[in-house]
Amino acid sequence: MSKHIFIGKRMSFLGILFFLVGCKTNTSNSKELEQKIRLQEECWNNGNIECFMQTYWKSDSLKFIGKSGLQMGWDRTLNNYKKSYSSKELMGKLRFDIKTIEFLGDQSAIMIGNWNLFRKSDTLSGYSTIIWKKINGEWVITVDHSS
Repeated sequence: MSKHIFIGKRMSFLGILFFLVGCKTNTSNSKELEQKIRLQEECWNNGNIECFMQTYWKSDSLKFIGKSGLQMGWDRTLNNYKKSYSSKELMGKLRFDIKTIEFLGDQSAIMIGNWNLFRKSDTLSGYSTIIWKKINGEWVITVDHSS
């Protein structure tokens, strides 16, 4: 009987240990994703779209969904940003407010938040669902649905 109790305690200890390690990993990953979003804000607010795009997966498989529907590819996304925000005045000041980050294992996460773009002539705002994947050891945005 005491053998089963020991095994039960050992299993409980291992379960708690794995939970704590997972929490630490998710906490550090959450911080890394938040830092990447803040870097995007900084790049945007400095008028540097190329810098802003470094957080996105540099692939033809990148998916961006906005008011024009689904657009595929890093280059196309970059060109669409440059066309829509051709001056620093049009870019304004960007602010993200992260609402949730949910990890779907060690290699992917879903981030939901809202964005605000403050310009002299107006303020735009909306929500985003961003899918992050860890590719070659680096967290990158693979899907961005912003509306």
